[in-house]
Amino acid sequence: MSQAPPTPPSDVPDPEELRKALKAFKKRLKLARLDDESRLGRGAMSGGKASGIVAIMAPNQYPQAVWDALVQQGRLKYAGNRLYQLPEKDGRD
Repeated sequence: MSQAPPTPPSDVPDPEELRKALKAFKKRLKLARLDDESRLGRGAMSGGKASGIVAIMAPNQYPQAVWDALVQQGRLKYAGNRLYQLPEKDGRD
């Protein structure tokens, strides 16, 4: 009798879900930065100021296991207090 290959545990996200979650995270981070940069109160004639936002809360459409897997892969960095950020690029590409 042959056994079927073991299936991975259900708490391990598939690569497609990880890709979609990372894309959603990047989009949410970009929108948060754009919103911060476009606030009123900055001088109308000034050149503007870059946003200081570097970390955001992960979108809640995806389970915590997805964000933990992305941190483990090095594609996100946990910043504390349920905030995540993109890892810094080292410029050696």
